[in-house]
Amino acid sequence: MVTVMTGGALDGEVRLETSRLLLRPWRVEEAVVQRELWTERDPRVPPHRRIDADGHPTVAELEDSIRTSKVWSTELLAVERKASRDVIGYCGLVGSGRGAVGEPELAFELLRRVWRQGYATEAASAVVEWARSSGYERLWATVWDWNTASRRVLAKVGFTETDRKEVDAVHGTTLFATRRL
Repeated sequence: MVTVMTGGALDGEVRLETSRLLLRPWRVEEAVVQRELWTERDPRVPPHRRIDADGHPTVAELEDSIRTSKVWSTELLAVERKASRDVIGYCGLVGSGRGAVGEPELAFELLRRVWRQGYATEAASAVVEWARSSGYERLWATVWDWNTASRRVLAKVGFTETDRKEVDAVHGTTLFATRRL
């Protein structure tokens, strides 16, 4: 069950609630969680999405991003466990421009310490349900071919991999998946 507390798609504040999770806008003091996500990323992830040799992005840079970017207030929501009140990652819809107009991309990432507990599937299910109730007709997602855990989550929430792929000789193949709502 998903409870939509407030919101509008990609343009207003959204708060979603499941039995174990609260999905909501990020708070500046939670930039340390974003930094932890950056440090944990698989070495196969392209360098622009990992901590660089000079230590960027820093916590201060991530704090500034939370303050100024609508991505962290209306798109990629903080995933908070209700029982322990800790933020464990993000999940939401982004308009990345890689899909058709009016078809946002589902995106999620959780801290390694909470993997294999069903949180990604629960958060993604909540976002899919919210997207359906907001009037979207189709969502899409991208995932690295080597990221079997995220591929399983997408399958569990009803996404089907398409024939569309983007091959990168260094980082692997990006697969595209869609879901009708």
